[in-house]
Amino acid sequence: MAENEPLYVDIGDSSKPAEIESYCMSCGENGTTRILLTKVPHFREIILMAFECPHCGLKNNEVRSGGAIAEKGVRFECKVETAADLDRQLVKSDSALIAFKELDLEIPAKNGSLTTVEGVISHAREDLAAQQPVRKAMDPAVYARIEEIIGTLRSYVEDGRPFTIVVDDPAGNSYIENLKFPADDPQLLITHYERSKQDNINLALAAADDDDDANNHDDNAKEEGDKKKEAKLHTGTQTEDADVVAPDEVITFPANCSTCNAPSETRMHMISIPHFKNVIIMSTACDHCGYKSNEVKSGGAISKRGRRITLKMEDAEDLSRDILKSETCGLQIPEIDLELHSGTLGGRFTTVEGILTQVKNELNLNAGPFMSGDSSTGDRREKFKGFLGRLDDVIEGRIRPCTLILDDPLANSHLQNLYAPDPDPNMTIEDYDRTWDQNEDLGLNDVVLEGYEEAEQAKQEKEKEEADKHKDVETA
Repeated sequence: MAENEPLYVDIGDSSKPAEIESYCMSCGENGTTRILLTKVPHFREIILMAFECPHCGLKNNEVRSGGAIAEKGVRFECKVETAADLDRQLVKSDSALIAFKELDLEIPAKNGSLTTVEGVISHAREDLAAQQPVRKAMDPAVYARIEEIIGTLRSYVEDGRPFTIVVDDPAGNSYIENLKFPADDPQLLITHYERSKQDNINLALAAADDDDDANNHDDNAKEEGDKKKEAKLHTGTQTEDADVVAPDEVITFPANCSTCNAPSETRMHMISIPHFKNVIIMSTACDHCGYKSNEVKSGGAISKRGRRITLKMEDAEDLSRDILKSETCGLQIPEIDLELHSGTLGGRFTTVEGILTQVKNELNLNAGPFMSGDSSTGDRREKFKGFLGRLDDVIEGRIRPCTLILDDPLANSHLQNLYAPDPDPNMTIEDYDRTWDQNEDLGLNDVVLEGYEEAEQAKQEKEKEEADKHKDVETA
């Protein structure tokens, strides 16, 4: 492979898979495994593997994630109502669970696969029907119940009966196609969540036999270090070994490139934006493949209220305004039906023109292969082409006036005020109270700000009492 040749290719590329000789688990002879590293549009890199044995005819295929485990788990809930919904592409990693809500049927985590919603139903029917002759003889009641489930699954495909499919993946490496991309799909609900301790153990991210004493020791050492650091910050003094970042200091730490996974460097710097707050800019550059990225994160406390910024763009100067879009911020331009939800593009510090150009590039890169593939219809291709044309008109200034809306429930986003410190006549800033659902998505409903010390002390006393009782029982 050439030095600058990408490791992962687009899913529609004509690259040939690699072939290796593999042992057949059925007959013991050698078969052939074909491996292809590819990308799923607006998702991530995956590894496709297909095995075939010419001796016994065994065939199977498997999908594995080619990237790192995501920071959070993901749950997709899709309402399937039409034949087009059955053709949605579905990536299931080997850690994902699939469920049919109306049937109360779950498919446990096993080998990953790249298929469609209809393909999942077909595989489920085949798996359930495989042991039906045995069940009919051994347990007629179970046989009748499973036959009923198989009939319901068949009606989903043949009769167009609506249903809801759920894909829950704690590794965050599964995916269901959004047919309305880049707009929001009303039939698809995507939820990101923090993994539980058991999820981390199942993913080999944590050991099952962690030493509680060692953890307590580490927590105590960290708490003591934090107290020392806080004291130094308050006194304004700093020793040579003090872990304090200077205002103009750029921190560099090692990381792996998200494109080629080669060792690279990430640089981090905190800056203060006038009339706003402190933010952290992180930049990564890979010398191996040339990939570059930048990301912006908030450097302050969580705001009590959300913020919505509305800008009426009337001239070319508005496109050159600086914009800070945090990873929790949504972006809208109603005139062209553009809507980006929280998490899209991550955090960015650029200009209005720059962020719209990034949106266009991401659409061409991620959605382009779906729009030119076999699953795409002429109407979808024309609609996508027309949307890109309208986006170009906004970038080039041919659509004026138009409205840019930034909605950030954490109020960590900022749009340059050309009249600062006076109010901008074309800009409206509205602070609002977050809803319960927004706080739940941000993980704020479970945050305890008052009385947590007493609760923690009571918990420790209870654990000590239980340990003493256990010790007395052993002594007796």
